[in-house]
Amino acid sequence: MSTAATQEADDELAEARWDLEPLVDGRGVDGVLSMLEEAHKRAGSFAESHRGRVGELDAEQLASAMDDLEAIFDLLGRAGSFASLWFTVDTQDPERGALLQKVHERGAELETELLFFELEWNQLESEQADRLLGAEQAGPWRHYLRTLRRYRPHQLSEPEERVLTETAVTGPSAFRRLFTEQISSVTVELPDAKEPVALMQALSRLEDSDRERRAEAAGAITEALEPGVRTRAFVFNTLLADKATKDRLRSYPNWLASRNLANEASDESVAALIEAVVSRYELARRWYRLKAGVLGLERLAYYDRMAPLGEAEQTIPYADARELVLDCYRGFSPELGDTAAAFFDGYIDAPPDRGKRGGAFCSYTVPSAHPYVMLNYTSRPRDALTMAHELGHGAHAALARPQGLFQFATPLTVAETASIFGETIVLERLLDQAPDASARLSLLADSLDGAVAAVFRQVAMNRFEDRIHTRRRESGELSVDDFGSLWLETQTDLLGDSVEPSTDYGSWWSYVPHFIDTPGYVYAYAYGHLLALSVYRRYEQEGEGFVPSYLDLLRAGGSRSPEELGEIVGVDLRDPGFWSAGLDLIERQLELAEQAAKQAKRS
Repeated sequence: MSTAATQEADDELAEARWDLEPLVDGRGVDGVLSMLEEAHKRAGSFAESHRGRVGELDAEQLASAMDDLEAIFDLLGRAGSFASLWFTVDTQDPERGALLQKVHERGAELETELLFFELEWNQLESEQADRLLGAEQAGPWRHYLRTLRRYRPHQLSEPEERVLTETAVTGPSAFRRLFTEQISSVTVELPDAKEPVALMQALSRLEDSDRERRAEAAGAITEALEPGVRTRAFVFNTLLADKATKDRLRSYPNWLASRNLANEASDESVAALIEAVVSRYELARRWYRLKAGVLGLERLAYYDRMAPLGEAEQTIPYADARELVLDCYRGFSPELGDTAAAFFDGYIDAPPDRGKRGGAFCSYTVPSAHPYVMLNYTSRPRDALTMAHELGHGAHAALARPQGLFQFATPLTVAETASIFGETIVLERLLDQAPDASARLSLLADSLDGAVAAVFRQVAMNRFEDRIHTRRRESGELSVDDFGSLWLETQTDLLGDSVEPSTDYGSWWSYVPHFIDTPGYVYAYAYGHLLALSVYRRYEQEGEGFVPSYLDLLRAGGSRSPEELGEIVGVDLRDPGFWSAGLDLIERQLELAEQAAKQAKRS
């Protein structure tokens, strides 16, 4: 690429900033405050009209009440989305942090004011609830209201629920904010960088083609994580104890049960998923051994796992990635492509900046507003696939908006379906265009790296969570060394002899936000990835005839259970062999990579 073209690409990335003003009708911070006040005013009126009377509502009155609740939470959601996304791109700005805290506090007050509705709804006798749910008027909220009733055995009294909701702001929520600010402020001193870089930029170096640069980055990351690791361990310990207390009060049988309930997944099905993946850990080890051989290494180091296999380091400028992803999406479905393209009109924030939250995500916001996507784009191939991934989430959210606020978001176990599907479309396009075995191997390597990270690594991280939650409940507070040893122990269970162990990797548990923000979340990546592979296999079998049912799946949002959503595209999540079938697809791809490696070596 010429210097001029490179500068143009850099400029386009620099200009890829989201516009949050549509969330608050162009009124900025004043709009946030105004919406909060309006939401509280409406919540007060709603409580005055309905407290103590939910059991007296007929179907039409229940529908009217749900309309009112949706309007209230829409205001809160718009205000909260603005504050959260504004804070995300500059977590070091005190004004942004203060606004986010204010939204959290006011949001907790509002939720406390309205808690009675869910509690009273769950107090209805089953016959009365079933009658109301069977009425035509319940359509827009039927699945949501039915799902609420699954929490009946774990529901506390209204005074107790009010206390937990109000104290969350100065308790777990405050500790999560502290963690986010700590990790966002971490900077890494790389030997060849003029100034310290953000943690996510340093982590992207682990995909560098130069092993020395990878090793230097890994060492620098370990060094950068060290100063705050004791504070992060204290945050972990506090949140682990907080969850243990709430699980005990709510009579959850184990640390993961509340997450499974939220995911609409049985404890048994999740245990089956984890067992299936752990039993196939050898697939990950087999991939790492193959990778070591291709790289000319006896064994990979922990910092080699994401190393590219191409001879030259490939970069994909932001503009090129955008065109690639949109062309692939449009090739599958013009409607899906147009839906994804809309995000580039002010709904993506892409440049990596100091103080910006790491990683990437899609914020669904609320159905009355457009979703947003955050990236930290560093022009690596994985970043282009991350773009495809997050736009899959975005398209899912955008197409499900007509389902309304209470039913447009899916459980976490289904939330990854569209994102992994979108990644796979892009990868298949690149594989079709690959000129030789070396190019195919490079692409397959990227796909396998992603599959191993999303399925096997996430389950290993689930095993780490299981150990720390269990240890905290049985033995009390964990030391930094305890966290480190349990992290290395569960990582070694996965890696076996395929990756050289190193104590330098022992503190890397401390930057993973999911452990803090959403305990138990990580297995949903494996669930979603294997589900998406099975959905993509249906597409391979059915061709263009599959597209309408896939779009119907996305439009359904969270209006049905995961099993019912799977039925839309012909996938049976109740099948005991379902997880093994998905893992078989990963093994098929691994076999293709092994073949490509042999062909590339002969050429």
